[in-house]
Amino acid sequence: MEATSRTVQSAQNGLVGGLAISQLVGEEDHDRRGGAEETGLKRRLWVETKKLWHLVGPAILSRICSATFAVVTQAFAGHLGDVELASISIVNTVILGFSFGLLVFLINTHSLTLTSNSTLALDALLVCMNVNAWEMMIPISFFAAIGVRVANELGAGNGKGAKFATKVSVGQSLSIGILFSLLIILFHHKLAMIFSSSHDVIQAVGKLSYLLALTILFNSVQPVLSGVAVGSGWQSWVAYINIGCYYLIGIPVGLLLGRFFNFGVKGIWGGMIFGTAAQTTILAIITILCDWEKEAQKAVLRVKHLSNPNPDDDHLMVEN
Repeated sequence: MEATSRTVQSAQNGLVGGLAISQLVGEEDHDRRGGAEETGLKRRLWVETKKLWHLVGPAILSRICSATFAVVTQAFAGHLGDVELASISIVNTVILGFSFGLLVFLINTHSLTLTSNSTLALDALLVCMNVNAWEMMIPISFFAAIGVRVANELGAGNGKGAKFATKVSVGQSLSIGILFSLLIILFHHKLAMIFSSSHDVIQAVGKLSYLLALTILFNSVQPVLSGVAVGSGWQSWVAYINIGCYYLIGIPVGLLLGRFFNFGVKGIWGGMIFGTAAQTTILAIITILCDWEKEAQKAVLRVKHLSNPNPDDDHLMVEN
């Protein structure tokens, strides 16, 4: 009996020890898999970031050179009269964005009585638009880069890769936008000193800086989502959304706030921000609800269709 009890006890001890060892091994395997997944995610993020900035970097440099050319052009026009110099400034603003050019035109229209001091409002708005144009070089470059990345991944049949590239691009562009927005809010009373020494202009720009920060924040996401849509082949949707949000929502709301609610330049700009917010929301919903694997299959079929000169064979391929 004593030998039997010792045998049973030894078996129990061995079983407990085996369970403890297996539990430790299981925990080590789980930790190892978790560490491998974390390392794999970091590596994927780093690789995607390098691919993205190989496109974003040259695009930003190109836009900086273009903007510098415009600045030099205005500098050489320094001996022109006030009217001629103002016309050059407005033309450059319209080239950067027609909707904002229309906004500038409306602010300077005395017959609408949108503001009691249109000259000061125009000066302050042009300062803000110049700052916005400088910062817009970054999201516009992301727009071009993410369009290429999404198109490449979808064309290769990698829906998950396109989705991951979208997340990385939106996250990085939004982070940069938040940084610039915070800097503008923190230094709103000193922002206009780069362009003007007039105390009135500096004060007016300080009052508009919060709208400028909101504009930069929304514009850090909206161009990237537009680039995703273009890279996915939704160009027509982007065109309709742009027209609807800017010219059917933004401008009417801006006129309503500026003219009938007497908010002046803040009301018009607020309407444009409302249009941008609506556009960003719609594009975000479309992107979130997108079936990336299905879009990848469509892209692969398009590539095969373009590379296959025989329509009959292509029809059979699609059926299969």
